[in-house]
Amino acid sequence: MDIFLLFSEYGLLAVFVCVLVEQLGAPIPAFPILVLAGVTAADNLLFAFEALGVAMSASMLSDLMWFYAGRRFGRRVLGLLCRISISPDSCVRQSELNFARRGPVTLMFAKFVPGVAILASPLAGAMGMSLRDFALFNLSGILLWAGTGIGFGLLCHEQAVQMLGYLTQHETAAILLIASLLGVYLFERMWRRWRLNIALKKVPRLHPIELSALLGQGQKVFIVDVRAALTPTATMPQIRGATHYELAELHEVVVAAWSREAKIITFCACPNDASAMKAASTLIRRGYNAYVLTGGIDEWINAGLPLEPDLN
Repeated sequence: MDIFLLFSEYGLLAVFVCVLVEQLGAPIPAFPILVLAGVTAADNLLFAFEALGVAMSASMLSDLMWFYAGRRFGRRVLGLLCRISISPDSCVRQSELNFARRGPVTLMFAKFVPGVAILASPLAGAMGMSLRDFALFNLSGILLWAGTGIGFGLLCHEQAVQMLGYLTQHETAAILLIASLLGVYLFERMWRRWRLNIALKKVPRLHPIELSALLGQGQKVFIVDVRAALTPTATMPQIRGATHYELAELHEVVVAAWSREAKIITFCACPNDASAMKAASTLIRRGYNAYVLTGGIDEWINAGLPLEPDLN
């Protein structure tokens, strides 16, 4: 089978489908297809520009779908994406932190960062970014990402031709090798998620109604907000008496006012309370009586419980 002959005929379709499927959330890497497009374009430079245009169209199409999904459904769509992409739920927090530090510029480099790539578009929509800004920065990022893949193929086409020629001569072994590598990749991601879920399920939980009751009884309770602040001046709905800490701070800071006997309740606004789970696990290992607020701030609001007056 001549890979280059086949790709020269169906390559643009392959680029479109692979990029679209990957950007929609499937754990199938499209970057190797872009590299192959670059290798094929070594003898036909026009093909490189065609492949670049097709890749940008496919990626922008899927990114716009997720952008509007984020704008319409907010953070709920982020949890769905974490499950589709077999990424840890804490990838939402990492994406938020990237936006907090770099703003829309995050979109220009998001596709090079595992976890952030799939979440950048819906997060931009959920944060209320304008369509104009999203289109400008996202198209720049797609051009950089797709151009890098195709450009790499053009620069290394001789080595790639030799390697693909060898794989063509040993077609069965090559297919088995690729299938094995893909299988190991998927298994490792699923194994990591399973182990994380098992560990986090051991952390005790507290429903918002139960926490409200404890507060009403005047019990000594410390409430820890570990949500990512999207901007230094951002105002977020807050539970009365809660104190915000960055997740990393809990590994270093020791709060003298916290009693070892008192309940410490952590909460966030992320899929499956992942960040709050990590915070509570850290505190439990340090000897504190920590719990996770089930459903985080969203469940607190849904239960109709009061927020801080100035942020309500």
